[in-house]
Amino acid sequence: MSEVEIGDLFASVMPMGVPVPFPCRSPPIDCGMMNGDVHCEPMPELRQNIVTRDWVIIATERARRPDAFAVPRVATPPPLTYDPHCPFCPGREADTAEEHTRVDSPEGWRIRVIANKYPALVREGLPMRKLNGIYRSMNAVGHHEVVIENRRHDLHLHQASLDELSALLGVYRKRYQELRTDPRIEAVVIFRNHGAAAGTSQPHPHSQIVATPIVPTQVRNRLEIAVRYFDETGECVFCRTARDERSVADRVICANRNFVAFIPYAALSPFHLWVFPLRHMSSFDASTDEELADLAAILRTLLGKLHAGLNDPDYNLLIRSLPVRMVQSDAFHWYISIVPRISIAAGFEMGSGIFINPSIPEESARFLREVTPKG
Repeated sequence: MSEVEIGDLFASVMPMGVPVPFPCRSPPIDCGMMNGDVHCEPMPELRQNIVTRDWVIIATERARRPDAFAVPRVATPPPLTYDPHCPFCPGREADTAEEHTRVDSPEGWRIRVIANKYPALVREGLPMRKLNGIYRSMNAVGHHEVVIENRRHDLHLHQASLDELSALLGVYRKRYQELRTDPRIEAVVIFRNHGAAAGTSQPHPHSQIVATPIVPTQVRNRLEIAVRYFDETGECVFCRTARDERSVADRVICANRNFVAFIPYAALSPFHLWVFPLRHMSSFDASTDEELADLAAILRTLLGKLHAGLNDPDYNLLIRSLPVRMVQSDAFHWYISIVPRISIAAGFEMGSGIFINPSIPEESARFLREVTPKG
């Protein structure tokens, strides 16, 4: 089936409203059509993501083997453990912006949280709104911070110890709790860009925290979808998803007493991963020390599997949490999204809002379950 035919399927209606016979679903079977037995190709499937309400085309007829998504890498010298020219390495502390938080170790500092030297938002001022007809703007005040995750220039999350990962998650929680006390702030976004395709230009392991004076549209939309589902069913859509995914297990990568990691049924892109806490809590900063320790174990396993199975792909890691002016919601549930940058959204995705996923979530999950992290 050609790429053009994928789009044609959704408008394939004969005159007088008679449907055109479609090819059969995978696995291929004999259709037994009137003109004789016809061997059918696998049919693409539209799936809806119940959490985001996005529609996704799972392109079964052109799906690639999971290992075909491994990123080709050019041989390079081993990364430096220390780079004297890196502003995030020890000894260059005076070259960075103001420090907000530090975790120490016997060697010196272990984790540092600093102001971004080139912030998207500035701390000084008030979020004054300006209205001029259809034109709206406001002062871009807020917080933009950099979390230097480790002293070592080459130690990324999949290589860190569980103790190091737990400490990092604890720093995220601490800064989240502190930033939400700023009355100007409506949302706190914690994220990590790994690799150039994910948006990073600084190789030293780091993540970022941005606190905004507005609730981002994507956050607001997902909250509204969750509230609508709760009103209709009386249950949290995230809790229901976690329960059903654990029960079916086809898309689960790993789980422990407090978290489950899986590829969504309607994943927008190849190897898109979600990590859900099993206890219902709306805000990331409600996590206990025990839960953060279990989250560290899940993240180390997941990122190690991505590194080993897909040859260290670039990725974005995002913590999706409730707007900070809301303390708790029966409808909303915080979670982590990990998006490997191994496919490109093109014109159809931008024009329709429907993503084409050239991988099958169940096969991708099976592949990752069988991968053994290195080291």
